[in-house]
Amino acid sequence: MDYHHWNPVYEAILSDFGYPRAGDERARDRLAALLAGASTLDPESIDLAGRTVAVAGGGPSLYDDIDLAVEADAVVAASTAADRLLATGVEVDCVVTDLDKHSETVVRLTNGGTPVAIHAHGDNLGLVESTVPECDAAAVLPTTQAAPADGVANFGGFTDGDRAAFLADHLGGATLVFPGWSFDDPSVSAQKRRKLDWAERLLYWLERRRGERFDVLDGRRGGIDTSALPVE
Repeated sequence: MDYHHWNPVYEAILSDFGYPRAGDERARDRLAALLAGASTLDPESIDLAGRTVAVAGGGPSLYDDIDLAVEADAVVAASTAADRLLATGVEVDCVVTDLDKHSETVVRLTNGGTPVAIHAHGDNLGLVESTVPECDAAAVLPTTQAAPADGVANFGGFTDGDRAAFLADHLGGATLVFPGWSFDDPSVSAQKRRKLDWAERLLYWLERRRGERFDVLDGRRGGIDTSALPVE
């Protein structure tokens, strides 16, 4: 995902939620400063090329969908989906997270050599500052939703889940499957529901870019608001 393709969608997200770009940029710059001088993870070292990748979400269906993760060639887990998979004995190849709810897991995984894409945005600066210094930088892939800078990358995406999908795409995943995804989870807040709406839109954009149809969107495409997505 080139940033000039991502930026118009990012601007639409900022407008929808009322987020200031400056907050994301400040968090990005702080993440870069915390990792300055360290050798961070080369994303190309995450071997997804040509593989079936399970992009695992943390929805209530994760345990029901566990076979999708077990049978995949690789697993990229969004946030606490990693904790749940590991607890059932399913290994993960990469975790994509903004550190919410499982910063201790992130520290443990990086220090054990598991790649973690740590995302900095305007609302998690405190978690970035408290967690990143405890991590092994060699296993940290720093990311932002603002413009990439100073070694902090932007592969596209907004929520942990769809960012995991965009990362898998960037790294050459041949087929993406989606255990643990639920766009209609009644237990989430109104704010989270709006974020899931964006995750759905962004997955739809990604499948069009890939020329693939994601099973997780079956029966939903007709109701997706595509007005903010580029025409390709």
